[in-house]
Amino acid sequence: MSQALYVAWRSGEPDNGQWGPVGRLEHADGLYRFVYTRGAKTFPGFPGFTGMTNLEAVYESDELFPLFANRLLAKSRPEYEAYLAWGGFDPNNPPDPLAILGVTEGRRATDSLEIFPCPTPDANGCYVGKFFLHGVRWIAPEALERVTRLKPDEALVLRPEPATPTDPNAQAIYTQDGVRIGYVPRYLAFDVGQLTTGCGADYVELHVERVNSDAPLQQRVLCRVNACWPDGFQPCNKDEFQPIVANLPHMQP
Repeated sequence: MSQALYVAWRSGEPDNGQWGPVGRLEHADGLYRFVYTRGAKTFPGFPGFTGMTNLEAVYESDELFPLFANRLLAKSRPEYEAYLAWGGFDPNNPPDPLAILGVTEGRRATDSLEIFPCPTPDANGCYVGKFFLHGVRWIAPEALERVTRLKPDEALVLRPEPATPTDPNAQAIYTQDGVRIGYVPRYLAFDVGQLTTGCGADYVELHVERVNSDAPLQQRVLCRVNACWPDGFQPCNKDEFQPIVANLPHMQP
């Protein structure tokens, strides 16, 4: 079975840089594989990753590449089990590392790299996704206080904010009582906009999945989005997502 993630890179400063996909990481048949996507050649200023500077190479390994392994919390850390639980995983049955990276995004403070999965329809042909609430550290103190009072399964509201300077596809997240508490991750914002258009705003549901009061801000609130899968909806289908090297074995579309 194949599992794949995309790797996005930021150009510019942390607060106003632009993001774009530059690579794809896959785990198939016990082998990890990383390839650059066409975005790596068109994204301004992208230098390639340390130890993987050839944009047209196929990198394979029996173990997860250090660039990504270092973005997982070490199993020896005392908070490791809590770290898994924050992402909705069973600490007694740890998933594949790529599943963890797909939820945690491999993020670090002031980082220029994010990791994300491409959405796929579930067994019922619907869109189901989980993500950590973004932008919590930028919200007003009173909004942060509202975050502390969120409850599992609490319904949230999506509102597009096309005037956002760094992302015209931005989707803000509000509570039912009108408090803006953060944003949809930028890598999902465009897709969420398409879902709202294709399914209708009333058929895109957003809820609190977990509230992790003991977690860092970037892992404080795990959200769950449910929607239809509109006809013609093809996430991660733009040219910048396509591998530079064509016809890779096991590589799923």
